[in-house]
Amino acid sequence: MTDSHKDTARQAALDYHEFPRPGKLEIRATKPMANGRDLARAYSPGVAEACLEIKAEPATASRYTARGNLVGVVTNGTAVLGLGSIGALASKPVMEGKAVLFKKFANIDCFDIEVNESDPEKLAEIVCALEPTFGAINLEDIKAPDCFIVERICRERMNIPVFHDDQHGTAIVVGAAATNALFVAKKKFDEIKVVSTGGGAAGIACLNMLLKLGVKRENVWLCDINGLVYEGREVEMNPEKAAFAQKSDLRTLDEVIDGADLFLGLSGPNILKPEMVKKMSSQPIVFALANPNPEIMPDLAREAVPGAIIATGRSDFPNQVNNVLCFPFIFRGALDVGATEINDAMQVACVQGIADLARASTSAEAAAAYQGEQMTFGPDYLIPKPFDPRLSGIVSSAVARAAMETGVATKPIADLKSYKEKLDASVFKSALLMRPVFEAAATASRKIVFTEGEDERVLRAAQAILEETTEQPILIGRPSVIEQRCERMGLDIRPGRDFNIVNPEDDPRYRDYWGSYHELMQRRGVTPDLAKAIMRTNTTAIGAVMVHRGEADSMICGTFGEYRWHLNYVTQVLGSAQYTPHGALSMMILEDGPLFIADTHVRVSPTPENLAETAIGAARHVRRFGIEPKVAFCSQSQFGNQGSDSGKRLRAAIALLDQSPRDFSYEGEMNVDAALDADLRERLLPGNRMQGAANVLIFSNSDSASGVRNILKMKAGGLEVGPILMGMGNRVHIVTPSITARGLLNMAAIAGTPVAHYG
Repeated sequence: MTDSHKDTARQAALDYHEFPRPGKLEIRATKPMANGRDLARAYSPGVAEACLEIKAEPATASRYTARGNLVGVVTNGTAVLGLGSIGALASKPVMEGKAVLFKKFANIDCFDIEVNESDPEKLAEIVCALEPTFGAINLEDIKAPDCFIVERICRERMNIPVFHDDQHGTAIVVGAAATNALFVAKKKFDEIKVVSTGGGAAGIACLNMLLKLGVKRENVWLCDINGLVYEGREVEMNPEKAAFAQKSDLRTLDEVIDGADLFLGLSGPNILKPEMVKKMSSQPIVFALANPNPEIMPDLAREAVPGAIIATGRSDFPNQVNNVLCFPFIFRGALDVGATEINDAMQVACVQGIADLARASTSAEAAAAYQGEQMTFGPDYLIPKPFDPRLSGIVSSAVARAAMETGVATKPIADLKSYKEKLDASVFKSALLMRPVFEAAATASRKIVFTEGEDERVLRAAQAILEETTEQPILIGRPSVIEQRCERMGLDIRPGRDFNIVNPEDDPRYRDYWGSYHELMQRRGVTPDLAKAIMRTNTTAIGAVMVHRGEADSMICGTFGEYRWHLNYVTQVLGSAQYTPHGALSMMILEDGPLFIADTHVRVSPTPENLAETAIGAARHVRRFGIEPKVAFCSQSQFGNQGSDSGKRLRAAIALLDQSPRDFSYEGEMNVDAALDADLRERLLPGNRMQGAANVLIFSNSDSASGVRNILKMKAGGLEVGPILMGMGNRVHIVTPSITARGLLNMAAIAGTPVAHYG
């Protein structure tokens, strides 16, 4: 990196911390504070009731305060990663960053606490005195051997989990990486020789973890700046190092590295030389974890031994050993069961959960976050990426189970399966709302054809469908391309074995397909030659013909191309007097719940009859998600105060709905704010027929509906499920090019539910 690039990066980092407001954290109220009544409950006199409950029963603190989800990140700044002893104040940006990671990855709240105290026993006293505030303590960046003293005292005296992440977080991720590296190398823990450099907190903890996983103590050789730790050595020794002292005449790293299976470096740059790697066993495992410059650069290690399996602490090389894979999730599991400590069994469960996840197929969300990186289990993918959303459910639930099995859980969880589903739902925002749909889909095994079968998102969705549902995906695409992409992306599925394919270039059903299409379209200007051409090139038309012929129950298209282009071919083949598309419904999942928007795509300027149909269809579909529909017809006009065309059409639609009894509430026409604010609506039209906020907004034209949908998605962080095509008997759904693999899975569940299940 040039000096100018370094200056630019430095300034960008400083700007990130300073603007638009200093720091990376803020405190937000979780309860309303809008009036005197709220104030009386939050503070005096109402707060006294909560205080008295906690005084009578201390365990209720987790019910009436944030303590049960609050971690203290505590440091004295004596061993800040890559910076050394910079002091408590200068370490604050690091601790704020740690708190942000807790919130981002596990929704755990944190206070960062920087303490000006270098005496380990006094520091421990301070931390112990904080127990009433926190549900757990994360010790951070405290130098060795002081960190051992602080943690020991705190664990002995405190009745909440105390976890020194520099030690145990690193050890857990190293343990997971070592587990999978040995799996790749076909070696076993109890058979390997380990050589380690660095006798600090992280290094000692990693060696202790390897012992828990099966490495024999006599096979561990620990070196530091003074050479081998051997029996009788007196220079810079402490009890933690002495536990690994070898009875040997060897003294240097170069001497002890001979025949080593695993090199574990947590020391400094360029300690391990290429010629040393050559002395190691076949297919050596090199964990060079010093930051920012490792003990040996990966290219030098691989040049010395091409088959070497390598991990570093850096994000620009494969297999980054990153504590964020561990600490948010081990704390999540510990807090949720009210653990009194984080014990060995919980740590080993965390190791196994991380290792198992890496061997599973890569999640679509992680692949999207790391585009272009190879994410297939093997020498260059030993541990999952931090942004793999499955970490929370898998690791936290494994930790919770271990806590309960070892008797340290004060709030055992009765149903761990439901607990894992809840964790997954907190990461996959759509999971909780989609559960009724998935449950309904599980009662039938429907064949769903994806018309853009070569798309990476479709392939990942197909894998998820086969893993999570009873549906049978069919993909339209070239078999060779699909197989190559499945292999490149590390997917387990293969065409012909796990799912069927329709090959537009060469399929034995080609004559049947173009014949069916021509029969449908021969009086609409389609000649046999044109029908043949369309069935070779137009995958949307092919999918529609398959549904028409009964070879698929439903189709999903639209991952590329314009919505109405797809709609044209779908309507040609599958439209009828019974099946007519009358609107597209999008569910936008927002922080305060779902909001449905219609019609976003189908009719540019719908008639009153169209709008009434849309309302009826929307209400029916909203109930599929276990939600009672409240429909608001939205316009610039408000309860007849304007004579605009849009207001007139909406009023006419409401009049049509009024002609028959309806099993859902509806009101309009009105502005969006009146739809979402019941108090405002009551002031404008006292006694109106809808109670509470609307959850379905129907607009007088697709431009308005689509615009609101996109604003909610891009500016309000809304996650879209849909669009759901209404009026086609659930036989077809047209998505949009922005859809994700998870979105396609959700749409497959919607398409996988027979019409009889939702009216």
